[in-house]
Amino acid sequence: MSGWGRTRVATRPGQHQVHVHVPYFLPSRLGPADATTDVRPGQVAELEYKAPLWSFSAGALGVGPQKYNGVGITLAVVAIPFIMLFLVILLTIVVAAF
Repeated sequence: MSGWGRTRVATRPGQHQVHVHVPYFLPSRLGPADATTDVRPGQVAELEYKAPLWSFSAGALGVGPQKYNGVGITLAVVAIPFIMLFLVILLTIVVAAF
């Protein structure tokens, strides 16, 4: 377990499975992501994790830079109420004009 920010993990050379998630209340783990990395003797393997913008999407883990997952659904959830409000106002104006 680790905190936010850059984390160093000492390990032996070889292939390693890496799992990252964000702890949360319900569900207990948000944005799970897994990657396999090969650590060579005397080398450093650097991975980047991006938590998703939509809570129920997977995270992104791999050699950076990584993109945020869940962008489309987040934009839709935010934009739809504004579009509906705009249409209601527009309909009110059109009905009031007649």
